[in-house]
Amino acid sequence: MSIRTVVWNEFVHEQENAVVQSVYPDGIHNTIAAALANDETISVSTATLDQPEHGLPQSRLDETDVLLWWGHKAHGAVSDEIVDRVQQRVNEGMGLIILHSGHFSKIFKRMMGTPCSLRWREAGERERLWVINPSHPITQGIEKAIEIPNSEMYGEPFLVPEPLETVFVSWFEGGEVFRSGLTYQRGAGRIFYFEPGHETYPIYHQPDIQTVLRNAVRWAYNPAAPWKDVAKAPNVPISEAREKLEKKGPSLHKAGEAGYR
Repeated sequence: MSIRTVVWNEFVHEQENAVVQSVYPDGIHNTIAAALANDETISVSTATLDQPEHGLPQSRLDETDVLLWWGHKAHGAVSDEIVDRVQQRVNEGMGLIILHSGHFSKIFKRMMGTPCSLRWREAGERERLWVINPSHPITQGIEKAIEIPNSEMYGEPFLVPEPLETVFVSWFEGGEVFRSGLTYQRGAGRIFYFEPGHETYPIYHQPDIQTVLRNAVRWAYNPAAPWKDVAKAPNVPISEAREKLEKKGPSLHKAGEAGYR
């Protein structure tokens, strides 16, 4: 069965900025989707902020294996209800790939629990994306480094939790470095943050960048059945204990009563 993938994009800059429109006339989401479609194991569709429920109704998320998220200007316009919905699906096992300025998205900050702040500069400078682990599934098909002729600088410190693994580290022409490819696990879901992708430069048109995105989708995919009750905290009565048990001492809750949240 193919990996059911959705590329989400706020789709604001492409409609408001002539430079971005010239680089991505069909939208960043469609450029990424076309690159993913080159992999026969990936079945891809797109969603945007302006669609009902941001294109992510519960029924669609339930049928999504991996979600890619691109946002920049309109983070605040994303509904908290949709963020809750996406968070639940990640905890259940849906993969999540956060792209470029998505570090400030509501969903990424929610999953990280930190400010996700960083230093930045728009100067069109050269970026060298170094491969840290050549044996990692996400780096397959990539040589020692990816050269990006023009990029937006993101620099340390990057206020995120310590990752499972740092897959890429970037050096910028101005001298800064940045942990540009990070993996995480939340509940049953895998998360990959990938920094390159500023909208005024044709970064998502680069073959090596497209290779990383395809690899990331395959890595983030969890074939197991969704862990639907991942957020529940059931009260296990004494009668259901694996071993014979006698109640000792007072309790806050009556038998079968839900716990406090």
